[in-house]
Amino acid sequence: MTKKQSLFVKDGINYAKPFAAISALFFLWGIAHGLLDTLDKNFQEMLHLHKWQSSMIQFSLYGAYAIMAIPAGMFMKRFGYKKGVIFGLLLFAAGALLSAATAPMQSFILFLLCLMIIGSGLTTLETAANPYTTKLGPPETAERRINFSQSFNGLAWTIGPLIALYVYGNRSHVEGEKMMSIVLPFALIGLAVLVVAFIFMRLKLPEITEEDENAAHGAGHGSSAVPGVDGEVEISDDPAHPRYITKKPLWQNKHFKTGFIAQASYVAAQTGVFSYLINFVSDHDQHPRWDSHDGPYFLSLGFLLFMIGRFSGGAIMKYVQPSKLLAIYTLAVCLLLPVVGSKLGWTSLIALYGVFFFMSIMFPTIFALAIRGLGSQTKRGASFLVMAVAGGAVFPPIMGYVADHYGMAKGFFVPIPLFLFILYYALSGYKVKA
Repeated sequence: MTKKQSLFVKDGINYAKPFAAISALFFLWGIAHGLLDTLDKNFQEMLHLHKWQSSMIQFSLYGAYAIMAIPAGMFMKRFGYKKGVIFGLLLFAAGALLSAATAPMQSFILFLLCLMIIGSGLTTLETAANPYTTKLGPPETAERRINFSQSFNGLAWTIGPLIALYVYGNRSHVEGEKMMSIVLPFALIGLAVLVVAFIFMRLKLPEITEEDENAAHGAGHGSSAVPGVDGEVEISDDPAHPRYITKKPLWQNKHFKTGFIAQASYVAAQTGVFSYLINFVSDHDQHPRWDSHDGPYFLSLGFLLFMIGRFSGGAIMKYVQPSKLLAIYTLAVCLLLPVVGSKLGWTSLIALYGVFFFMSIMFPTIFALAIRGLGSQTKRGASFLVMAVAGGAVFPPIMGYVADHYGMAKGFFVPIPLFLFILYYALSGYKVKA
């Protein structure tokens, strides 16, 4: 009979409290992303931008992931998870407060630069928090923990558009005040993040050392280290078992390489879908068509389904292997996107909401599967997986270009090849090879 695995107790230590503290961070950066996904339409109307031009918002934010992920990983390897979290919070706060300070200049370029600073902070936070959640308990339940933490990210994404609706929905703003109204929520978030940074400075968090990361997969639970092949060390009779560690150089691990590509593909596709929902429901070719000012309601509902998908997905993983659930959900997205792109009215909108639901588990599940068995290379591997988030910088302009020339609905055909690769990863690419 299989022994029931605890989520938070490992080697007699209960990590529930530090896990709760780290999970709160997922809510913070979810608010930022939820707000940003409403800005495209605002800037299109305020500055008369094309869709691909307004996508520079995503390009600036996610481009920071490409620039900052490796330095963040080096910082964390040198100073640890806790200091990585604090550094990320301070960068996040600095970018948010600077966006408010520069708002009177009415400069889109300056706002994009502030977004890059915010993105650098979020990169550092994600580089620390995502792998840290997988270490705060047994490796066998790592996927469930990271999905649970990421659920708070989904909750914040739901709230973000509602904040945007309250702040940006006032049509009485004159042009000179519009920019200030856009950055006001970021100023408030910046102050809140600054407070959280000081709280974390005083908070006691267990530091996971390289030895601990090796031990997390190591002997002591009825397993013993057995020399493997090609420089690997196997600490389980089953090489696909969580208690397995590799001594190969990072990029020689196939499951990590394919995980990196799958993660970049996912974030690219997700960013496009999230960014253009409001454009989709307000597109002049769309029937029925809604006012763009009501768009945040539609986006918030999508994020609500996204959050429900993460909470329920984490629970389902108790009974269904994470890779199998990832395959099922990815296949569902591949079947729904052509319906979205076919302009079938309410049917297409419902299909788009289905895409939101089934995308929910992809990021955390790919992340957990890709870093499995990396041992002391986990921090470095995590930094590359966070760098893969930069896929979100290049894809929205492509979707925007297609939307500008062929209609918004047709833009939703573009992510399908990316999800097909994720389906391959879920079926085969995730496997750790012995």
